[in-house]
Order: sequence, then structure tokens, then C-alpha cells
Amino acid sequence: MARRPPEPVQVVKQRRDAALSALVDGVPYIRYLGIQFDRRGDEVTAVLPFDEKLIGNPFLPALHGGVTAAFLEMTAVITLSWSYLWEDIESGKLDAESLAQGNLPRLPKTIDFTVDYLRSGLPRDAYARARITRKGRRYASVQAEAWQDNVDRPMAQAAAHFLMPRQD
Repeated sequence: MARRPPEPVQVVKQRRDAALSALVDGVPYIRYLGIQFDRRGDEVTAVLPFDEKLIGNPFLPALHGGVTAAFLEMTAVITLSWSYLWEDIESGKLDAESLAQGNLPRLPKTIDFTVDYLRSGLPRDAYARARITRKGRRYASVQAEAWQDNVDRPMAQAAAHFLMPRQD
């Protein structure tokens, strides 16, 4: 039995980037906040570029707590969804055409979300990563952490639980 030759690296990268882009574009609030996602293999890092509209307290100035929480929640949701899509992307089941038509699975629903604010978010870019601690068919737990200049000095962290969409 002959093995299929591997796909060119650029084709695989384009499929991965198209999948992540379609996933992110499906959430209007991500676009409103200006959150971007940087993909390296199966790891996703969220980037929140600084914008004046994100300031909650102009006297400090500091990022709004709701923006920080939303940034962490969106990071957790996209990371969790990305982990479920990864197998379909790698196997080729999910192709660029179906992604362009918006044929993506539904996003997980938040059951609860707890944020620990560790320090004020300064008026500069912020970054976040999420780690899935439990992933089942119906339920998932995710921890997320946001930082600005130094990954070892987080500005906020979150613990979240999600109800996973039904697999068709």
C-alpha cells in the first residue's frame, strides 16, 4: 500500500491560518476590541493592541476591568475551539472553502468565569494564553493568563468552565 506524499508546508500553514481567521472572525466582539491571535503550531497567543477606547480609568490610566476579563474569556474560548478543530484541520476534513463559507462548529458556552486582577493594565499592548486543564465531550476547564511586558508578571488570570457544543 503506497503512502500519500505529504502536503507542502505552505498548504498546511494556509489551511491552519484560514481556520484560525474564520474562527476569530465569527466573534464580532473580538473585532471590536481589536484582539489578534498569533499561531505557532497548535499554540495560540492572543494580542490586545492598545487603543484609547480600552481605558477604564483615565486618571491612572488603566485598562478597563471588563476589557481585561473579555480579553481573557475570548482567549480561553478561541484556544478551546482551536484545540477541537486541530484534528479536522490536520486531517484535511476542514478545508479553506468550507471555512470561507463559515462552516465552523459552534463555540463553547461559558458556564462560569472567575478573574483575578493582579495589577493594573497599563496603556500598552497586552498578551494572553490559555491552557486547557480538562477537555471532555460535554464540559471543559480552562485557565488563562494575561500579561504586558513580562510573562512572569501577569496582570490578570482567569479560571473558566465551558459547556461544549454537541458534536454532529
